[in-house]
Amino acid sequence: MPSIGTIAVIVLVVLILLLIVSNIVIVQQSKAYVVERLGAFRTVWNVGLHFKVPFVERVAKKVSLKEQVADFAPQPVITKDNVTMQIDTVIYFQITDPKLYTYGVERPMNAIENLTATTLRNIIGDMELDQSLTSRDTINTRMRAILDEATDPWGIKVNRVELKNIIPPKEIQNAMEKQMKAERERRESILQAEGQKASQILVAEGEKESAILRADAAKQAAILKAQGEKEARIMAAEAEAQAIAQVQQATADALKLLNAANPNDQVIKLRALETMTKVADGQSTKIIIPSEIQGLAGLAASAKALLEDDGSAKK
Repeated sequence: MPSIGTIAVIVLVVLILLLIVSNIVIVQQSKAYVVERLGAFRTVWNVGLHFKVPFVERVAKKVSLKEQVADFAPQPVITKDNVTMQIDTVIYFQITDPKLYTYGVERPMNAIENLTATTLRNIIGDMELDQSLTSRDTINTRMRAILDEATDPWGIKVNRVELKNIIPPKEIQNAMEKQMKAERERRESILQAEGQKASQILVAEGEKESAILRADAAKQAAILKAQGEKEARIMAAEAEAQAIAQVQQATADALKLLNAANPNDQVIKLRALETMTKVADGQSTKIIIPSEIQGLAGLAASAKALLEDDGSAKK
């Protein structure tokens, strides 16, 4: 059976081990521990394994190094033209110095909220209502610069500031809604007018193209008709010329044959008489007969009369 002294030693060893183990601290990623020794700042532990001296050192604050978001309640602000609005803001910040964050200001988040409200009132107070409603980016940029500079001694870096909601008074909201409705109706009227104008332009262009096509068709028809008439006249002229050439050729051939036959004066006179007969069948009212043919014509008339009398007697 172990003695009392042995048990006491074992208990003491176990207590010492428990004390040592309880003072072993593991700092996680994106965390930082602010350590004090006898109430005074000693150091900042970053990620890794650390040992805290029992009864002498303590972890005063555990700080997150991640980017954090603070959504503040709406704050009443007054514009330059004395319009009261409600604006709520969102701030994205990050702790860059755990020591300053721990010892720089009491209740840092409360301090940031009050500083944000004061800065917002100062900026909006220099703007009129219309300007404040249309200058969100300008307000965000100015607030971020002011807050970042003001919170730097607290170990805080302000990365971004956003105006989440800007709520004007109810009567101004109603007026803005009416104005927006009127603007929408005006744009709708403009779009309708532009649509009608475009439609009329398309119709006019279509009519213009149709008229051009009709004019081109009429022009082509006239050209084709003129070409047809021209070709018909050319063909008629060519046919007439060909006929005249054939008549002249026939006359020339007849003369050649007549010359080849060596006709006497009586044959020539007989031919002349035949020609005069053909001339007499025409539309001429006065015919001049050469003296050489007159005798032959009388002889022919006498012979014709004798033949007619002979024929009557036989009947």
